[in-house]
Amino acid sequence: MLPWSPSPRRGDLASCRASARELSDETGSAALEFIGLGVILLVPLVYLVLALGAIQGEMLGVESAARHAARTMSAARGVADATAWADATVRSAIEEYGMDADTVDVDIRCAPVTTGCPAAGATVVVTVTAEVALPFVPPVFGLDRVSRVRVQASSAYKVSRTWMDG
Repeated sequence: MLPWSPSPRRGDLASCRASARELSDETGSAALEFIGLGVILLVPLVYLVLALGAIQGEMLGVESAARHAARTMSAARGVADATAWADATVRSAIEEYGMDADTVDVDIRCAPVTTGCPAAGATVVVTVTAEVALPFVPPVFGLDRVSRVRVQASSAYKVSRTWMDG
């Protein structure tokens, strides 16, 4: 037989392919598998993006509140003004970033510890803490209380040595 002549077993190959098609008839199942796996993989991924977005948004709000409160306290003209300005700044950040005011906690300290906070030459440290509720968690069996993420930010500003109270 010549090398370029058709093989005598050609018919056997065609019958083998036909029987293989009959054994593995999966026509139309690719779309179903694609949809099933897409839903199984895509839904948790979308939820992860939403949850991380909520946490990041709250983190930006907490950081902004801490930074601006410390800055306004260090630039105030007196202790009364410093406290009022810091309070207004934190309330503004809570409204701007849509945070839950009930979960926000503000801690103001001065270093070194003096009689008044702030004082000339002191460092004002403002720490803001908040809790983020994860999206779509129902208030069943206390899941809404368990599924909260705590975020915290601190900021420090130096008060001028020439700062005068009053």
